Amino acid sequence: MNTLQLLLAFAALSVTVWAQGCSRLPRNLNLTANPRLPSPFTFYNGRPVRTAAQWNCRREEISELFQRLESGEIPPKPRSVSGSISKDDNSITVKVTHRRRTISFTASIKYPEEGKGPFPAIIALGGTTVPIPSNVATIIIQHDQIAQQQSATLSRGVGLFYDLYGKNHTASAMAAWVWGTSRLIDALEDTSRRHRINTRRLAVTGCSRNGKGTLMVGAFEPRIVLTIPQESGTGGAGCWRLAKDLQNRGENVQTAPQIVTENVWFTAGFANLTSRVDDLPFDHHLLTGLVAPRGLFVIDHAGINWLGPKSTYGCSVAGRKVYEALGAADHMGVSITGNHNHCQFPEDKTGEYYTAFIDKFLFRNSSADTDIVYSDVDLGFKEEDWIDWKVPKLAK
Repeated sequence: MNTLQLLLAFAALSVTVWAQGCSRLPRNLNLTANPRLPSPFTFYNGRPVRTAAQWNCRREEISELFQRLESGEIPPKPRSVSGSISKDDNSITVKVTHRRRTISFTASIKYPEEGKGPFPAIIALGGTTVPIPSNVATIIIQHDQIAQQQSATLSRGVGLFYDLYGKNHTASAMAAWVWGTSRLIDALEDTSRRHRINTRRLAVTGCSRNGKGTLMVGAFEPRIVLTIPQESGTGGAGCWRLAKDLQNRGENVQTAPQIVTENVWFTAGFANLTSRVDDLPFDHHLLTGLVAPRGLFVIDHAGINWLGPKSTYGCSVAGRKVYEALGAADHMGVSITGNHNHCQFPEDKTGEYYTAFIDKFLFRNSSADTDIVYSDVDLGFKEEDWIDWKVPKLAK
């Protein structure tokens, strides 16, 4: 087993650590202002993270903090999840039953024109905006049917997820998309002898609002080996604190108070915290950290200020330090370039970098060069202004 395989196995095991003696968060959280990016390597109670085992516990703590304060709860796998493959082999229907309620949804499958498989696959939220290699399958999940995202006033609690769990469930649309993607993977595993997908080599992607959901899926679903959020902006790969600072400096950038009036991407209670993002015990560099050490390639647009490319760049640099601590810095990359339309895949070095990540994580080519932190303009992020913590060596 090579280093990449060991790290991916480590990531999969980390989801079980709460049952192995980790300290639990208090019922009532005491939020304390911190204008800088919170340390990934300090527990909520102030204890430092010094070992890989402690990072597993800290990772679960971060996950719970996000679910309690920002995303809403992501329910575990229900007892009954099954899949059925269409006769033409081009779609899978997922059936889920929970407490005598049943829902079903369908995802399309497009296979490579040549080869027998099983093929690595990219799961795309709503559709694809990245180039799909000829030897990779595509699975498109219409995630809006799982949880609607039409508006902040009309979409809350609407969708198949809420038909199953109730319209007042705390899960935001993005949390529901995580749940739906996980059930899709369950169904793919359930029907593994009836399709040509390699369920151990799955990526996820999406752009803009779907890019936000992509990062959330990658953070909370450990069976995803490569996460590719494209132009996800604030509330995705961008940090709340950095976006607020940019706005204070006069830039027209999306910030937390505005984003909760636009849509239901975050749990309803998060609206009470958007004016005090410095009080959050996390920021989105820690969402990046939840993906580690699995593959993550952040693509963003240097020329659209509303997306906050400076925020995404700084947040990615900070989140990459979790990968550094785990001895896997080259498993996370970022490319921010301009001169193209929103959600258009750029015709520049990004394509080369993207191919390297596909090669490493979907085809297990450990020699692929994914040590990438790139921007075609100076985005002016100063680490000393935002990071006041050191990076421990957690890799065994």
